[in-house]
Amino acid sequence: MATAIEPESENLVQAPSKWKGQFVDGLKKVQKQVHISLDITNDALVYVESLVIKLLTILLANEPHNVLEVNEHIQKTFPNPIDKWAIEEANIAIEKGKKKSTVLAPLDRTHTQLKETLGYKIDQQVTLYIIAILEYIAADILKLTGNYVKNIRRLDITDQDVKVAMYADKVLMDMFHHDEEELSVSTLEDETPVRCDSSTYDEIVKDLVLEETQYIRDLNLIIKVFRGFISKESKVAKEEVEAIFANILDVHECSMTLLGYLEDALEMVDENNPNPSIGDCFEELAEAAEFEVYSSYARDIMSKECRETLSRLLAKPHMLMYFETINHGFKDAVAYVLPKLLLEPIYHCYHYFDTLKLLLKTSPNEEDKESLKQASGALMAVQTELERICVGGLPKRRSGGSFMRLQRRSAAKQESVKRMNNIQKSIEGFEGKDICSVCNEFIMEGNLGRVGKRMTERHVYLFDAMMVCVKLNTRRSVTSTPAEYRFKECYVIRKINVVDKEDTEDVKNCFQIVSRDQSPPVMFFAKTAEEKSNWMEALTTLSYRGTLDRMLDAILAEEEKNQPLRLPSVDQYRFAHKDTKFNIVFEEGQKSQSGVPVIKGGTLLKLIERLTYHTYADPSFVRTFLTTYRSFCQPHILMDLLIERFKIQDPVSPDQDKGSTDREKNHMREDLKRFRKEYAQPIQLRVLNVFRHWVDHHYYDFERDPSLQERHAEFIKDIKEKAMRKWVESIKKIVERRMEVFMFNK
Repeated sequence: MATAIEPESENLVQAPSKWKGQFVDGLKKVQKQVHISLDITNDALVYVESLVIKLLTILLANEPHNVLEVNEHIQKTFPNPIDKWAIEEANIAIEKGKKKSTVLAPLDRTHTQLKETLGYKIDQQVTLYIIAILEYIAADILKLTGNYVKNIRRLDITDQDVKVAMYADKVLMDMFHHDEEELSVSTLEDETPVRCDSSTYDEIVKDLVLEETQYIRDLNLIIKVFRGFISKESKVAKEEVEAIFANILDVHECSMTLLGYLEDALEMVDENNPNPSIGDCFEELAEAAEFEVYSSYARDIMSKECRETLSRLLAKPHMLMYFETINHGFKDAVAYVLPKLLLEPIYHCYHYFDTLKLLLKTSPNEEDKESLKQASGALMAVQTELERICVGGLPKRRSGGSFMRLQRRSAAKQESVKRMNNIQKSIEGFEGKDICSVCNEFIMEGNLGRVGKRMTERHVYLFDAMMVCVKLNTRRSVTSTPAEYRFKECYVIRKINVVDKEDTEDVKNCFQIVSRDQSPPVMFFAKTAEEKSNWMEALTTLSYRGTLDRMLDAILAEEEKNQPLRLPSVDQYRFAHKDTKFNIVFEEGQKSQSGVPVIKGGTLLKLIERLTYHTYADPSFVRTFLTTYRSFCQPHILMDLLIERFKIQDPVSPDQDKGSTDREKNHMREDLKRFRKEYAQPIQLRVLNVFRHWVDHHYYDFERDPSLQERHAEFIKDIKEKAMRKWVESIKKIVERRMEVFMFNK
């Protein structure tokens, strides 16, 4: 990648100060588009704006007169593959012309400022193209940072978060800090107090939900990126795809179901039931034999056929060419990252067994403990089968789990920092900044041979930002204890390329480190093919994980664009009206503790909609509404509206549409499945949650009006769906308890 050209004209040199403050409002909107549930501090907006202005200066450096010149400059200065994706986004903007709504900055104002900065007239298309590029990169930075912030369970993005997230991303570091010395991350550490372990039941549950969410992203990476691209190649047989990926789709479905159950359990928490009942979630799936998909998966993935099928694909020249057309480096990702990723579901299933033990040990509820025992018993057969399949064949999992994920848990990060400090103390003559000041985590260590004028051995430490090579220290000192190792070389991960090399008669199991500063390449070799695979997997993942994440995000965005969630029409469903300033008002700049907008006022229909919103739960609003609603609504009207909200009609079933082709019917089936899962079911569960809170905390409404109780009982009795069984039983128990108290007092 060529380095960015420095601007020479006086106008361009002064450009940063001229543009300062122009993008802050637009960046707020971009941030809400990529992470609606998060807030962002003004310092973070100012910092991201400084990056946008720096990028703008780069784009204007060659004084472009047309779109083609901007395009060529991007290809020269932007790292791969973000150059291609940014150009695609900009081309879409050009195709749409003025119909394209620029979020980052107004088109007309920006066009005028660009002409003043450049000192000559340019076509408005050039301005639109440049804004689209800036908006794409800004969204990329904010999306990456938002993912990091969610992983550490915070609700707002700070400038420190942006810096930490970018530092872990090779593509963005190449773009903004390509020629700079190593940046210090010692001041970028999260200031949140470190929790040494998940000692309480609630903390274990929160970790479980977070881990399951991250795990599903790993599964999507396997399915949509690796499986998706391999299955698209016409010369790859369906049987080959199944041999490599086994029943990964079934595993994904199981995990999605479990996560849904966990989130439902968390929504059922209130003052009278402060701890979620997680045992039911596992027990229901275990008794239905849902976890048996992991036995089948492990059997296929650990088989010789799986490994050999992937090896045969990688040995075919046309497949290697195909992988290279997808993205530079994708071939190595398939060869080294994919095999390790395919083991993640097996590791994760073992993690379920360990989590159940922790939950059983810490659960404060006897009924939940009994469910956890039942789940553990039902899963014993799966655990035994996994151990039989994997005995002696499953590699030890790297500490910290899948490092495709950006952020480790706090305790693991603290342990990593401690280990990095100890490593540096063991190295005599270490050159450069302290390891902890430029690295966030330790990855692995081991011995490698180095090819030079003569073969030498190196002990190599790999961190997320650098690779440190040392040699055993044979020097002796009479005044002090000598360090264990002597420093030899250090390679900055973002400034090298790792090249897989074929075996020769002289050297086997080798790979090459190619520095971008034109230094001579260095060849390393491992003792065994397995050791080489481990090093290549780690190095390739560090170099390529940002690209894989972006590939996944691009696929998910394209799927959403091609198949958006179909909502019912206003004619079919009164609660489908879009938000306007006339039907709902939010408190500006305020969020609840759970990170959702705070409602200031609205029409009754809109309040009921938000009370049972399909996108998120708002326990605080439920409590406030049920306490105050009598000032503007009668109980029987609320009852009728909640029941109406619950009864959601499906879109037209594909089987009812006789005029559709088979392809259209399949598309409609997917639409219907998504509609039920992402719209209808969340609304219905939240309606039941409102009823649950109502009868538990405001039963006096039902005591005063027996017809209200009858209407409620009739509605509850008619609910037969399996997914709602826990909620219905919970509501029935509360009603029985309240009625007993009422009769006793009477």
